[in-house]
Amino acid sequence: MQIRVGFEIIYHCPQETPMILMVHVHYSRAHDIVVPDHLTTDPSVAVTAHRDVFGNWCTRIVAPPGRIRVSSNAVVRDTGEPDMLTPGAQQHPVRDLPEETLVFLLGSRYCETDLLSQAAWQLFSQTPPGWTRVQAICDYVHNHIAFNYADARPTKTAWEAFQERKGVCRDFAHLAIAFCRCMNIPARYCTGYLGDIGIPPPYGVMDFAAWIEVYLGGAWHTFDPRNNVPRIGRVLIARGRDAADVAIATTFGPNTLESFKVWTDEIQESFTAGN
Repeated sequence: MQIRVGFEIIYHCPQETPMILMVHVHYSRAHDIVVPDHLTTDPSVAVTAHRDVFGNWCTRIVAPPGRIRVSSNAVVRDTGEPDMLTPGAQQHPVRDLPEETLVFLLGSRYCETDLLSQAAWQLFSQTPPGWTRVQAICDYVHNHIAFNYADARPTKTAWEAFQERKGVCRDFAHLAIAFCRCMNIPARYCTGYLGDIGIPPPYGVMDFAAWIEVYLGGAWHTFDPRNNVPRIGRVLIARGRDAADVAIATTFGPNTLESFKVWTDEIQESFTAGN
């Protein structure tokens, strides 16, 4: 199957404003890109790109004073299969974990392992380690937090989401990540596109989505505490310790967000007959 993904973001800046954008399809999906997700700005500005410490593609621009439109439109090939389940995946003792996973055991800006450790061990120490324990964490978070866009705020942490019991997908992800790390399971934050493919209506307003990956059985596995069911058409943009590492836009100056649109739609594939 093919999925059209893209976005349009419009800012108003009272002065020149440097920005770092993290909006490109992740390099791990490069072989799936049918139509590249070139970044377009209106008015046109210089664009430079680099990889961050986690390997994510980042784009730098300087927005001029006034209104600027930033957009992208791509087509990505997908298997059409739901997220893979591996219930036999085992948890590694910390001493056996690869070095590159260790950073995802530590507390971070939005995932306060020190504040949540006692609650995590009280809630999950009796669950079987490995896949079953991670699923128990996701089940708990899914049921503990009530989803509501009105309850979103950029400063909310996992501890605050745990206390307030409300939030959006990033809050579900942060709390599940923090609980996993407290239980010595490496966990990282993911952001990307996730449409309603295979899901019955009614559909909500499309937005970028957040989910998590955990390290079990020698590999990283996808879990989604917000939806808590395998989904179709997940298109990764970036990974990091938490939302601070993978912000869609980081702006260095005053600005007003005037418009924000995201789309993720299955499209009909076109075929050209051979001779």
